[in-house]
Amino acid sequence: MTATPEPPPSHVRAAFGARDAEPELIDGGPAWRCGEAAIRPAAHPAEAAWVAKTLDSLDVPNLRLGRPLRSTDGRWVVGGWAATRYLSGRAEPRHDEVVSVAVRLHQATAGLPRPRFLDSRTDVFAVADRCAWGEDEVPLNAEKGGRLFDVLTGSRRTLGLSPQVVHGDLFGNVLFAGSAPPALIDFTAYWRPAEWAAAVIVVDALAWGGADPGILRRWAHLDEWPQALLRALLFRLAVHALHPRSTTDSLRGLEKATHQITELL
Repeated sequence: MTATPEPPPSHVRAAFGARDAEPELIDGGPAWRCGEAAIRPAAHPAEAAWVAKTLDSLDVPNLRLGRPLRSTDGRWVVGGWAATRYLSGRAEPRHDEVVSVAVRLHQATAGLPRPRFLDSRTDVFAVADRCAWGEDEVPLNAEKGGRLFDVLTGSRRTLGLSPQVVHGDLFGNVLFAGSAPPALIDFTAYWRPAEWAAAVIVVDALAWGGADPGILRRWAHLDEWPQALLRALLFRLAVHALHPRSTTDSLRGLEKATHQITELL
């Protein structure tokens, strides 16, 4: 059984102007609503500060952004926690709208410089990303996706797309509230083509979101789409093979997505 996350302590809530607010876990965590603030753990201060500065300055049409909150003494991170303004909404299976958010978002981030903290990432997702692009090679559990990863690498071709700052984990992290514009409250940065970030959403939606296979055709106008999808699929397979909590059911979803995507290769 997964333990309930611990709420932000009182001194952190006070620092972000929510001293008397009762913490309310948002959709299972890790963020907590504290009045008008959404406070979440920030294990990596440099990355959290970058996210705060980025969200503070971005302007994306038809997208609500969770603007970061500074503490009373001007910091973005206090005691391992960061905060944004609370935005209403929940993740919904509106997959094409999420891809559309990715397109608009990455038009806005196209000119951002490469974040320096990317070079020091060693988490499962960073390692899997490098493996998917052929920049690193680590042992992958064959029974958890590694075998399928090895088979698919034979279809990998050189891409002519330009890397930029992208959000690499938008599936399930774009919030909807009726007819209001969709909302984004965090940013998981990667230095990859914008088409790849859109493809990650489509892979996730096919594997675990119940998306219809037609989503592959609806976004096929994106440049080098089949190879972007392949890189996204390799990324998710590598994550699955490396992640200690991956399951047979989640691998089954990736296998289904693989059958649908390989018809385009």
